[in-house]
Amino acid sequence: MRSGKMAPAGGCGSVRGLWVPLAVLALAQAALALTEQYPALSLLKQRQGPAGGCASAGEWAEQYSAESDSSFLHFRESDCDIGGSSSCESVLSLNTEKILSQAKLLAEQKRFPFATDNDNTNEELAIAYVLIGNGLYDEAIRHFSTMLQEEPELVSAIYGRGIAYGKKGLHDMKNAELALFELSRVISLEPDHPEVFEQRAEILSPLGRISEALSDLTKAIQLQPSARLYRHRGTLYFISEDYAIAHEDFQRSLELNKNQPIAMLYKGLTFFHRGLLKEAIESFKEALKQKADFIDAYKSLGQAYRELGNFDAATESFQKALLLNQNHVQTLQLKGMMLYHHGSLDEALKNFKRCLQLEPYNEVCQYMKGLSHVAMGQFYEGIKAQTKVMLNDPLPGQKATPEYLKVKYLREYSRYLHAHLDTPLTEYNVDIDLPGNFKDHWAKNLPFLIENYEEQPGLQPHIKDVLFQNFESYKPDVQELICVADHLGSMMQYETPGFLPNKRIHRAMGLATLEVMQAVQRTWANSKVRMNGKTRLMQWRDMFDIAVKWRRIADPDQPVLWLDQMPARSLSRGFNNHINLIRGQVINMRYLEYFEKILHFIKDRILVYHGANNPKGLLEVREALEKVHKVEDLLPIMKFNSKTRDGFTVNTKVPSLKDQGKEYDGFTITITGDKVGNILFSVETQTTEERTQLYHAEIDALYKDLTAKGKILILSAELGEVDAVCNLILSLVYYFYNLMPLSRGSSVIAYSVIMGALMASGKEVSGKIPKGKLVDFEAMTAPGSEAFSKIARSWMNLKSISPSYKSLPSVSETFPTLRTMIEVLNTDSSHCLKKTIVVV
Repeated sequence: MRSGKMAPAGGCGSVRGLWVPLAVLALAQAALALTEQYPALSLLKQRQGPAGGCASAGEWAEQYSAESDSSFLHFRESDCDIGGSSSCESVLSLNTEKILSQAKLLAEQKRFPFATDNDNTNEELAIAYVLIGNGLYDEAIRHFSTMLQEEPELVSAIYGRGIAYGKKGLHDMKNAELALFELSRVISLEPDHPEVFEQRAEILSPLGRISEALSDLTKAIQLQPSARLYRHRGTLYFISEDYAIAHEDFQRSLELNKNQPIAMLYKGLTFFHRGLLKEAIESFKEALKQKADFIDAYKSLGQAYRELGNFDAATESFQKALLLNQNHVQTLQLKGMMLYHHGSLDEALKNFKRCLQLEPYNEVCQYMKGLSHVAMGQFYEGIKAQTKVMLNDPLPGQKATPEYLKVKYLREYSRYLHAHLDTPLTEYNVDIDLPGNFKDHWAKNLPFLIENYEEQPGLQPHIKDVLFQNFESYKPDVQELICVADHLGSMMQYETPGFLPNKRIHRAMGLATLEVMQAVQRTWANSKVRMNGKTRLMQWRDMFDIAVKWRRIADPDQPVLWLDQMPARSLSRGFNNHINLIRGQVINMRYLEYFEKILHFIKDRILVYHGANNPKGLLEVREALEKVHKVEDLLPIMKFNSKTRDGFTVNTKVPSLKDQGKEYDGFTITITGDKVGNILFSVETQTTEERTQLYHAEIDALYKDLTAKGKILILSAELGEVDAVCNLILSLVYYFYNLMPLSRGSSVIAYSVIMGALMASGKEVSGKIPKGKLVDFEAMTAPGSEAFSKIARSWMNLKSISPSYKSLPSVSETFPTLRTMIEVLNTDSSHCLKKTIVVV
């Protein structure tokens, strides 16, 4: 779930950060002009009347912080423009009289921190605070310094000078160090003022000194709890990815002051980042009740719905954000990415282009623009956008963005695809053609540092981009083929959080299903196939390669590659398919349905382990395991043995059908951690050469049986033969799932093969995958192939195939090239919904 983290809303200028009751009006140029225009500030001193009522620094801070909901984490310059609104008055219009007038009012009311009982001193202090408020930080520092020469422990002057150093800019470490020094002096002189600890935290946090900032905020809360302090501390915990503790602070803040839309937004984000999407949605909605025009709440709500897979609700939320501000770049970016992953590439492009009009150097929008163009076959525009991303080299010491890391691979792959647009698909093979090290680095998302790499040829002018094809331009039987494919593809959709319906993937995998069906039928009728430039009998990999071909072109961003075709060095080390189920406080909601099953397996393996290595303590372990109901409950049991104190791994086993009694390594479950909130709970499959050969032997044997029984089935459609073929298909795919032989896309590729092969046997899947179920995890957690077959058949609702499928045109002959594949994926077939799909 991931995308980058959603940012909170911005807000008004940070008046709260200075505790000065004046808007920060100055631009740098205006401040410089005023400094040169007026005489030394010591000449501005003028006697004023007696001070008015007195407010403590803490009360003053609380009062003025209530006027601004902006983050306290950043010192911000004014948004005022000299030529802008009349409400934003230019510093240039200020004169000595006006400064003194403002200072007089400030002094009379003692409305600045640490006011004294001396009227003259207060007047001097007020002048300096007015200068800070107007952006004249150097003048304010000189004024405070003059006062401190006379009275070295004048707390308000020390405090004000620290604020002025901070406002000068924390990018200069000297300013930051001086600001911290001054505030620390104030704390040593006046240790019971929470606002000073809070101000010091505000300077520490952007310097990356988060633990010190948290300590200061905790001290401030101990001195005087407030909604603002809890909100600020919660924000720092949030930045530190301690979402559970952050949630507690935002909750306390809201209990003290329930009308805080930003705190409510952040509360929702603490749910969102822990995978608790429904709770996040409720919080975002509550924030919108408090602030109806809260753009970031609408944006966050849209992203939460997108993660749930609710495209319509996500679209509505993003649209509401853009109605409030059509130039909101983050919303345009997120909406565009959602549209891309929904298969709506044209609409996605519009959002990315608008994003780039507003932010020409936005790498995410530039990358996604290039990707969208390439996916639609517009290679010239796509590679132009990719090149712009490549030019954004990270600065020395700066971490490269994910887009920068990926873009060189995408460009090379785009060039390869363009060169093969019109080559028959049967005459080349991506896994063979692309260099081994290129594939290895791409699949592992490594930096593009490949020795002796020879770039793909540039775009060749005689090869034109793919043109848009109207649905009506296809013959009626091809239109029917497309509509049937759309329906079949929708049957593969997971009804689980984290899986957004993608109509482009649906069509691609629906066409893959039909092509598999047709190819398997030909094979069972003793026909040969043309694959990789050779005519021969079809093997099981050829069957999967049909689905691989369609999955690749549906989304060229993802490297769908056979792992056994990687370089030998990579295979010897093992290629890991890794999934985090829990990382820290982040729960992967996609796999929540399987936590209990995996936990039950772990408990069984722990008993076996302690029975062999700790028989005396077995009873104690057994009693402890009875209390284990969630992953965190395993932490105390890990301490029972020194070897498992820091964590442990558990391996699943996959029983062989070919060699009874033999078992293969399945996937590895890893649990590490020392406390709740600091756990890594993950699963991975390690694809080594030896493991691959064992699984291949199993699949080879099953495919041989399947082909033999399929040929019998062609001649005699007896119920027993159909049932046997069905079980062989599901068993074969059971081993494929447990092998995980592809770098991406194994799940949908295997399911399309299941559906296509079953259709070849005369059976059609009419039932949808149940809510919360993932077919690959059903296979990986099943005790054997027979159990998986039983589970899968329970929802497939197999029925006899419609005779009309036989009249559909050949998929491989209708779409023989990459160009024709992209054309059919691009074409709009919305009116298919109005047609009667072939389902009997």
